[in-house]
Amino acid sequence: MEPVLADRVILARGWRRWALSFTAGAIGALAMPPFGLLPALALSLVPAIWLIDGTGKAGPGRWAPFKSAALIGWFWGFGYFVAGLWWLGAAFLVEADQFAWALPLGVLGLPALLAFFTAFGFALARLLWLPDASRILALAFGLTVSEVLRGHLFTGFPWNNPGMALGQNIWLMQSASLIGLYGLCFLAVAIGASPALIFTGRTARARWLAPGIAAGLLAAMAAFGFWRVPADPMASVENVRLRIMQPNLPQDAKFNPRNRDAIMRRYLSLSASPGRDGRTHADATHIIWPESAFPFLLHRDPASLAQIGGLLEPGSVLITGAARMDEPLPGEEVGKFFNAIQVIDDRGTILGAYDKVHLVPFGEYVPKFLDALIRAAGLRQFIHIPGGFEPSERRKPLSIPGLPPVAATICYEAIFPGEILPEGPRPSLILNVTNDGWFGQTTGPYQHFAQARLRAVEEGLPLVRAANTGISGVVDPYGRVVDSLPLGVDGILDANLPVAIWQAKSSQTRSFSLTAMLVICLMTLIVRRKQKAASSQD
Repeated sequence: MEPVLADRVILARGWRRWALSFTAGAIGALAMPPFGLLPALALSLVPAIWLIDGTGKAGPGRWAPFKSAALIGWFWGFGYFVAGLWWLGAAFLVEADQFAWALPLGVLGLPALLAFFTAFGFALARLLWLPDASRILALAFGLTVSEVLRGHLFTGFPWNNPGMALGQNIWLMQSASLIGLYGLCFLAVAIGASPALIFTGRTARARWLAPGIAAGLLAAMAAFGFWRVPADPMASVENVRLRIMQPNLPQDAKFNPRNRDAIMRRYLSLSASPGRDGRTHADATHIIWPESAFPFLLHRDPASLAQIGGLLEPGSVLITGAARMDEPLPGEEVGKFFNAIQVIDDRGTILGAYDKVHLVPFGEYVPKFLDALIRAAGLRQFIHIPGGFEPSERRKPLSIPGLPPVAATICYEAIFPGEILPEGPRPSLILNVTNDGWFGQTTGPYQHFAQARLRAVEEGLPLVRAANTGISGVVDPYGRVVDSLPLGVDGILDANLPVAIWQAKSSQTRSFSLTAMLVICLMTLIVRRKQKAASSQD
């Protein structure tokens, strides 16, 4: 097979190389939700292999190939994140008169910063590079390490990890129960990059062995998933009947303290409306409202709490997202604010709360020195809470009457693998309340739902999700969507709660599996380099 296409990519120089890198990365975003085009991963990673191949003669100096590989990785990552995260710009247009100036920072600035992680991954891969099949493992190792760093450094942001290319299919996603998201990342990169050898191998064996192994690995993952997922629906927890309310309120002037009464009436009337299967709110043991439900402090509004109590039947509870404020300490004008989930009974009493641990930078808090600069420039930050929210010091379990132990998460806390379970005994469900209304009818809410769904598979727990504008739903511990409300509609969802399953792999053992995978890969690459060096001296 004439490697004409591969040669053109390998030999590309100057702006053509950077344009190819950017385009290849952007194509990779099509493998993410909601598109889920797995071949796009190959169309993205195969050119990446060839572009790194072309760094062998990047210029004078020992470090020239690594600098060139890092620059390729930066352009590749920039394309990947711009194409995958463009929807962030919608948040800046909600109050365009005040925040449109910052739109380029979200659409281009954040991708430009995230691309430094892929630049590091490409440079690390180049450090282990050899002109044979092992370079597939080198790229998988480099990008997986960079993704682990992206998911943890500077508060972490593991959104659109390449492993999500495999984490959407019901059969392929089951491997996450063994190796987690970052293990899926390693496999996704290795599988997606392997077709590069078809065009560059010197023999038939060199061309087809690695792609054949990748195809076999993909088939094995699918077979494991087919074996693992039962044919029948999950059993339900007894005496638990859920009602999820999705109000579909826009994030604009309508969501304003002046409209508090209208907002509360909407919530109450929608929660009390007839269900699709004839259920009523009186049948529900637990009514769930989304994050940011109120443009006021619910715990300081007795009238609203009384209205909620009037909605509930005796013995039932309402679970809702709501900001709360601690009492001010001596010398303070206002107390600390927390983004919380509150549990309210039929008497309008708040029984308990969970405070968010992992806050969104710039969305829920701003570092003090940047806050001062923003105010000095006469600009207003996104956060309407004075000083922003405070993070909870630890992840505590949320006790809800009538429910088994709960792992509560607010908004994008659900995208962090291995970080959602609270201290203490293992919970029996994941509760996620969120507000994706900032992002409108874009790909962002689909990506958010898919990542939360994968947490259910990793932990072996059902997911119950209430989102302001969608996607709300109930997911069983195998990642199967029991029922859901689509994006951009208002409505209610009545569902039973699937039981949890026994999960042999905890987050610690999944981390061990990932570490073992990376160590074995690294040792293989080091041994291969030594063998290559020894053979060249003979």
